[in-house]
Amino acid sequence: MQGPHIALPAQAGFASASAYDAHRPSYPAEAVDRLLESLGMAGVKGAKIADLAAGTGKFTEILARRPEEYDIVAIEPHDAMREQLQRKALPRVRVVKGTADNMSDIPKESVACVITAQSFHWFANADAVKEIARISQSSGAFGLIWNIEDYNAPKSWNIHPGWEFTMRDIIWSFDDNSPRFRHEKWRQVFDDQAESTTLFRMPLAEDSVNFETCLQKDAVWSRLRTLSQLAVLEGEALEEVRKQFFESVNSANTETDESGRIVVHGRTVFFWTSKVSPQPSTKDN
Repeated sequence: MQGPHIALPAQAGFASASAYDAHRPSYPAEAVDRLLESLGMAGVKGAKIADLAAGTGKFTEILARRPEEYDIVAIEPHDAMREQLQRKALPRVRVVKGTADNMSDIPKESVACVITAQSFHWFANADAVKEIARISQSSGAFGLIWNIEDYNAPKSWNIHPGWEFTMRDIIWSFDDNSPRFRHEKWRQVFDDQAESTTLFRMPLAEDSVNFETCLQKDAVWSRLRTLSQLAVLEGEALEEVRKQFFESVNSANTETDESGRIVVHGRTVFFWTSKVSPQPSTKDN
C-alpha cells in the first residue's frame, strides 16, 4: 500500500489536531438521529460501520456512545488527527490508516454502512466512490454529514448579517482552489456516474437541521482558526484577519445571549444513499 495521499491544504491546515478537536463543534443529536434512521442503522445492534476520514473522532465519539453498540472502524490518513483519535480509546472502535481511495485494511463487502463526516469534499472523486462501494455490503448505506457555520457557507446560502457575513467574505478571499463543501462541487461525482456503472442510487436524499452555539469572542476566533485556510496564516496576514473579525463581532448588531456570548449560527446538512446491488445475469432458456 502506498502512503496515503492527503491534499496539502488539509495536511497543513489540520496540523494542530488538538485545536481542531477542542474547538470544532459536535453534531446536533436530532441530525444524527435522523441520519442514522435514514441509513437504516438506528436500532441495529452491533452494526458494522466505517467512519471514513474520521479526523479526531468528533463523529466517531457519537457513534461509539450509541446504544446500538456499533462495531466501528475509523479510517483516517492524517497522522496527527489519527493519533488524537487513538488517544481517546473509544469502545468498539478500531482506528486504521487509510484514504478514501485505498482502504486495503477493510475487506470487500464487510461494512453495513459508510459515513463521512465533515470530509467528503476532500475526496469527491470516482476512485473514492469505487472504494466505498467495494467495502460496502450489498445495498449498504452511505451517509454524508457536515456542520456548516454561516461564516463558512456557500455563497448561495442566505445567512445572518453582521460579523458572520463579513467573515464569509474574508474566508472566501483566501480561497486556494482546494475542494471544500462551500464550493458545492462535491455532488458532481455522483452525477457523473455512468448509467451502466452506477454504484450508488441517485438522487441523493438530503435533510438539514439548523443550530446555534453561544461562545465567548476568543472561542469564536479559535474556532475560525481551525479552518484550514486560516490555520496556515501567519504574521501580518493573520493579524489583519484577526483585526477584521474583532471589529465586526464588536459591532452593535451582533447577537448575544444573556451572558454576553456570541451567537454562532449554522446548519447541519446530511445526505444518504445506498449501494446499487449488481443484477444477476440472465440467460435464455
